[in-house]
Amino acid sequence: MQPTIMQLQIVSPEKELFSGEVESITLPGTAGEFSLLPNHAPIVSSLKAGQLFYLPKGGSDVQTVAISGGFVEQHNNKVSACVELADAIKITDEKKA
Repeated sequence: MQPTIMQLQIVSPEKELFSGEVESITLPGTAGEFSLLPNHAPIVSSLKAGQLFYLPKGGSDVQTVAISGGFVEQHNNKVSACVELADAIKITDEKKA
């Protein structure tokens, strides 16, 4: 059976912002916004200013991190995002709004 989660780590120069299991991630790539789901092909991408969204495993609230840029790497369901000027903001899932 294929894995249905990914391990995500988000770090900034100041601190680790998040480390845990997630179901999906959406990122502001320099070539456009893109999403990563479990079993995605390996990828390395630069990130531009925008918002990084992730859905924690079993969660119903999407989490948001505002970034000014950075890089992301995904391989074997492990995602590492090194971001600049990140600010964690909790947003409400539209289903609950």
